[in-house]
Amino acid sequence: MDSNPGDDDRISVSPAEMRALRNEMQRFLLEYRFGMQEIETKIGILRDEFLYLHDYNPIEHVSSRVKSPDSIVDKVARKGIEPEFAVVREHITDIAGVRITCSFVTDAYRLFDLLTRQDDVTVRTVKDYISDPKPNGYKSLHAIVEVPVFLSTGRVVVPVEVQFRTIAMDFWASLEHKIYYKYDRQVPEGLIESLKDAADTAAELDARMERLHRELHASPEAAAAARAPHRGALAV
Repeated sequence: MDSNPGDDDRISVSPAEMRALRNEMQRFLLEYRFGMQEIETKIGILRDEFLYLHDYNPIEHVSSRVKSPDSIVDKVARKGIEPEFAVVREHITDIAGVRITCSFVTDAYRLFDLLTRQDDVTVRTVKDYISDPKPNGYKSLHAIVEVPVFLSTGRVVVPVEVQFRTIAMDFWASLEHKIYYKYDRQVPEGLIESLKDAADTAAELDARMERLHRELHASPEAAAAARAPHRGALAV
């Protein structure tokens, strides 16, 4: 019987090679999972300290994820890099991610400082979308940090993306993601403008709630001064 056209062009991969590739991918992703867990542990310690030793805990909740193999493959294609583990390790730094949702904007910066001042945490890059939001209104403080992970084979340094945002920022970002997913990123212009307006409203809410928080924790004299109308420099 004649072979089908194109049979000679097929790539033959043995079961042993497939298992070896699978195991290599598992080892590759495990490093990122361990790096993510290192960051989670550090944030968990800070949260417990605030909870038990202070009268205020700035951490609302923490979430984390490691990109799936499919997501990594998609990003390799978008970036146009070689599909090799060493190249991926060098050029893709958000395979492991931790998101820290805070009560207030000042908490985001405070937790960033507390995390990055630790001796075994190295800051690689920082993108401050809180002070300089994206054009669509997105706000968050992004940092790529490196942490050491100690395996049976030795020490490896793992990059982890850490995001700090407020509850309002997180709510807006979650809604924006769902809308872009629903419209396959082809969002109608009117809806984009509404999203930007919602981002501005969320920023106003953050500012108002932070003022209330400061007033709540201020001395009676400072609270009264904060509530008093501003008279201006020319008042007599």
